[in-house]
Amino acid sequence: MAGEVLERHGHVDILVNNAGKSIRRSVSRSYDRFHDYQRTMQLNYFGPVKLILDVLPGMRERGSGHIINVSTMGLQTNTPRFSAYLASKAALDAFSRSIGPEIIDDGVHITTVYMPLVRTPMIAPTKIYDRFPTLSPNEAADLICDAIRKRPKRVATALGTLGQLSYALVPGAQDLVVNRAYKLFPEGKPSDRESAEQRAFVRATRGVHW
Repeated sequence: MAGEVLERHGHVDILVNNAGKSIRRSVSRSYDRFHDYQRTMQLNYFGPVKLILDVLPGMRERGSGHIINVSTMGLQTNTPRFSAYLASKAALDAFSRSIGPEIIDDGVHITTVYMPLVRTPMIAPTKIYDRFPTLSPNEAADLICDAIRKRPKRVATALGTLGQLSYALVPGAQDLVVNRAYKLFPEGKPSDRESAEQRAFVRATRGVHW
C-alpha cells in the first residue's frame, strides 16, 4: 500500500496511524490465548512501524512531515483486561519516542493522541459500553485535526493526564482504585440494571474503557 501511494503521489505529508484491534479479556482467560498478543502486535505495532519506515525517508529528505499515532487513554490509566491491546500501543509509543529526537531536526514531527473511548463498531461487541459516555467519531476526528494543525507531542484528556500523573506518584494507590473498576465491570453479558456505584464510576472516569 505504501509503495502504491508513493508511486502515485511521490511523497506523504501526513501519516495518521489510526487502524487498531482491541481485545477485552482478563489475563486469567488468556493463559492459552498467546495468539491474542500476537495479532494485536501485528496490527497495532508492526503495521504502523512498517508504514513509518516506508514514508519517513521521503519526509526527512524534504525536511517536512508529520506522523500521528492514535493511541489510547487506557495507556495512561492502566486499564485492566486490555493487556494485549495496551502492550501493542505502548510499543508504538516507545518506538515513536525513541526516533523523535533523531528526526526532529529534519523537520519531521510525531504526535501521539491518547484517545478516549469512541462510539465505533470496534466497541459494539462489549455491550456494557452501550451505557458508557463516549466521544462520537466526529469528536474523535476533531482531536486528530487539532493534532494536524498544532503538531504537539501529545494530545490527551485531563483525566488521562491525571491518571498518568497518579501512577507516577502513587502507583500502588492507583492499582487499588483501578482494581475496584475491574470488579465493578465484569466480562460477559452485563446485568439489566446498573448499580449506583457503577454509574458514579462511569461519570467520574468518562472516556476510560473499563
